[in-house]
Amino acid sequence: MENTEIVQDIVFSRTIENFGTIHLRHLDFDYDIATIHKWVTKEYARYWGMLDDSIEEVHSEYTALVSRKDYDVFIGTYNGVPIFLMEKYKAATDRISDYYSAKDTDYGMHILVAPSEHKITGFTWNVFSTVLEYFFELPDVKRIVVEPDVRNEKIHRLNKKAGFIYRKEIELPEKTAALAFCEAHDYRKAKNAFREKIKPMANLDISDSLVETYNHLNPSTWARVNRTLVSKAISEFSHELLFKPQQETNNQKWNKYVLIADTPGITYEFKAQKYGLDHWGIDETSIIKKVNGRSEPIDALKFIIDFVYTLEIPKHLLSIYLEEISSTLSSAAYKEVNNTFSSRELIDSSFQVIEHAMSEGHPCFVANNGRIGFDSQDYLQYAPETNLPFKIYWLAGHKSKTTFTSVPKLEYKTLMRKELGIQLIARFNTKLESLGLDSSSYIFIPVHPWQWNNKILQVFAADVANQNLVFLGEGEDYFSAQQSIRTLYNKSNPEKMYTKTALSILNMGFMRGLSPSYMKSTPHITNWITELLGKDTYLKQNGFSMLGEVATVGFQNTFYEVLGKTNAHNKMLSALWRESPHSKIKKNQQLMTMAALLHVDTAGNSLIAEHIKASTCDVNLWIRKYLNAYLTPLLHCFYHYGFVFMPHGENIIMVFEKHIPVKILMKDITEEVIVFNEKLELPEKVKRLYTETSDKMKVLSIFTDVFDCFFRFMTPILDRDLGCSENEFWQEVASCIHSYQSEHPELQSEYEKYDLFVEEFDRCCLNRLQLKNTQQMLNLADPMASLILEGTLQNPIAKFKKIDVDNFKSELVEDN
Repeated sequence: MENTEIVQDIVFSRTIENFGTIHLRHLDFDYDIATIHKWVTKEYARYWGMLDDSIEEVHSEYTALVSRKDYDVFIGTYNGVPIFLMEKYKAATDRISDYYSAKDTDYGMHILVAPSEHKITGFTWNVFSTVLEYFFELPDVKRIVVEPDVRNEKIHRLNKKAGFIYRKEIELPEKTAALAFCEAHDYRKAKNAFREKIKPMANLDISDSLVETYNHLNPSTWARVNRTLVSKAISEFSHELLFKPQQETNNQKWNKYVLIADTPGITYEFKAQKYGLDHWGIDETSIIKKVNGRSEPIDALKFIIDFVYTLEIPKHLLSIYLEEISSTLSSAAYKEVNNTFSSRELIDSSFQVIEHAMSEGHPCFVANNGRIGFDSQDYLQYAPETNLPFKIYWLAGHKSKTTFTSVPKLEYKTLMRKELGIQLIARFNTKLESLGLDSSSYIFIPVHPWQWNNKILQVFAADVANQNLVFLGEGEDYFSAQQSIRTLYNKSNPEKMYTKTALSILNMGFMRGLSPSYMKSTPHITNWITELLGKDTYLKQNGFSMLGEVATVGFQNTFYEVLGKTNAHNKMLSALWRESPHSKIKKNQQLMTMAALLHVDTAGNSLIAEHIKASTCDVNLWIRKYLNAYLTPLLHCFYHYGFVFMPHGENIIMVFEKHIPVKILMKDITEEVIVFNEKLELPEKVKRLYTETSDKMKVLSIFTDVFDCFFRFMTPILDRDLGCSENEFWQEVASCIHSYQSEHPELQSEYEKYDLFVEEFDRCCLNRLQLKNTQQMLNLADPMASLILEGTLQNPIAKFKKIDVDNFKSELVEDN
C-alpha cells in the first residue's frame, strides 16, 4: 500500500465500473526510481530508449526532465501498486514545435504501461483512457500531441482507438516518429463508438485487441462502402459490356439509367455521366435498388448474386469471388474509419504516409482487396492500410536446394552484410553451428512471418525436419507492407533495399507466390535491361530510371515438382531484393506512388488537384510535365526497343520537385516486362520475356495499360476539380505523342505500323478475367493469349492525329 505522503500527492483519480480506481500522482524519486528502472530496461520498453541504462542514469534523466519548464512526470497506480509512467509537456516549449505549428494549448504525452502479472480485461485501455480523461479536464489543454516511433504498432493501435488523428512522419534525432493529434471531441467520439460496439458483448470476456479487429465494421460505415463498391461495379461492368444499362433521360451530362437484374422484379436505378473510353461516372448517392417496386438497402454481396448469371461466374468459384468482395468491403471500411489524412495534407507528406493512405491501387478491379488467407489479426498486422511495421523472419536453406542469384558485382556475402549486418550474420551462423551444421553450406532466406506460420511449417515440414531448412529468427529491421502487399519497405533503414517475399494468399486473381525458377533469371533480366537502357541518351535526359531487382533466392520444393513450375506449391519460398527509390533521387525531390494521382479523400478532394494548386504550373502545363515524365519513356521503350512494361499506377513511383512531376521510377521490371521485338538480341536467361503476338496486340498494351487503366480514371477528376475537360486532357496526350515522334523521325515506319491515332482499339476486360477464374486470371506462360477482348473503344486521341506541337514543346522547354 502507498505511504500517506504519496497518496496526498494524487492529482487525478478515476473509478471504472467492474475494474476499480486508477490514481495519478507526481513522481516521487525516492519511492519510484527503482520501479521505473525495472520498467524501462525490459524488452517491452525498447521504444523508451533506456534498455541499457543504469539506475543512476535513469535517475539523472528524470531529474533533468522534471527540471525543464512545462514538463511533468507522473506515476499511475492501481490497487496501490504503480502500473504506469506518464510524461506531460507543453508542446510550444518542446522540441516538437520545430516540426509543426504548435498552439499554446497543445500538450504532449509519453506513456509507458507496465505489463500486468495477470490477464485483466481492458487493462491497457483503462489506463490510456484515464490519462486522456485527466488531460481533457485541464482547462489549458485543448489538444494532445504524440510522436511515437513508427515501429511501435501497439501504441498506434491504442492511439487510433482513442481518436488520435495521424498527420505525418517526422525525423527526430533518435527515431522516425508518427505525429498525431487528439482533441476532446475526437476522444469522446472514439470512446462512444467503442462503447456502442461492445454493448452487445457486455457479458463476454473479450480483450481490447479482439474488438480492434472489427471496430471498423459498423452499420453507417458498412452502408457507405457498400454503396461505393456497387457504384464501382456498375461502372466497370458496364465499361466491359457485361452490363447494358437502359437510359431513361437524355440530358446534356447526367442521365438516369436502369439496370434489370437476373432475378425477376429487381432493378437498380442511378444517375451517371458518360466520359470517353466508355467510362461511367456514377453518382453513388443516386443508386436505388428496387424489389417489386419497393426500395431496399444497397448491398454489394447481394448485388453480385442479383447478377450472377450475367456475370457468368463459374458456380464452383462463386463463393471465392464473394469472399473477395466481402474482404474488399471490410478493407474499405477500415480505410474510411482510420484514414484521416486530407489530400491537402498528403501532398506534403512522406513517401510512406502517402503509400499507406491510398484507398486503392488498382482502379479497374471491383474485387481488389481479397487477401484470402489472412485472418483478422493478420489483416491488422500485414495489410498496407493498417501501416504496422513488422520484422521479417530469416531461414537458412541448404545449398542443395537453395539458389542465390545476383547481378554482377553483388556477391551474396556483400548483400547479406548490407541487409543484415555483421552481428546478425554471426548470430545466425552461431545458431547453425550449435545444431552441428556447416554454416557455409546454407544460404539465408527472408520470409514473411505469415508465410512461415501458415505455409512453410506445413508444406515444407519434411525439409524443416531434415534441416534442409533451419529457422534462424527475426531480423532487426522493421518493414512496412506496400500496396502490392508482398513487397516490403525497410522502415528502419529506407536506403536499404525493398524485400519482396512469397506470400501465398489469394489476392486479385492470383496466389501471390514467387517462382524459384523465375528467380534464377530475374537478376540477369535486370542486368540486361539496365545495360540496354542505361546507354540511352534520350531516357537519361528524361530522367527515366528503374528499380533493379538485383538479387534473388529460391528454395526448391522437390516433393511438388511433378505439379509443374507454375503450381502455387512450387512458388512458396522465394524472395528478391529491389533497389530503394531513395537511391535514385536528389535531396530536394519527393516520392509518391502514381496510384495517388487517382486518390480522393473522404471529403471528396483529389490529391492531383491539390498538387497542381500547390505547384507553380497551371493545369495544362502540369499535365504536360506529367506526360513528359510518364508517357514519353514508355513510348520510347515501345517504339525504339520493342518492349513494354506494366505501367499501372501501383508500378510507378513518381518523383516530384515542388509538387511538379519530374521523372518516374519503374518497378516490377522483371516479372511484368514483355519483349515483342524479335530482332532484339536476348541473352539465354532473358529469352522468357519474348512473346510472339500480332501487331494489333502489341500496341494494345499501351492503349490498355495507359489509356484505359489509368488515364480513363484521371480525366473525370481533372474535369470535376480543375475544370480541365477530357477533350483538353486528351489533346495534351496527343501533343505529347506527336512531340516524341517529331523528335525521332527515324522511327516513322514504326509509328505507322503501331498507330496510336487509330479510330478505335480492342476493349480489354480485366474483370471478366477475374470473374472467369478468380484463382488464376491469366496463363502466365502466355499472358497475351489469355486476355479477354470484347468489342472496341473509340480512341480519344484519334481526332488529334494532325496537331501543331510547337506550343507543347516550347512551354515545356521554357519552364524547364
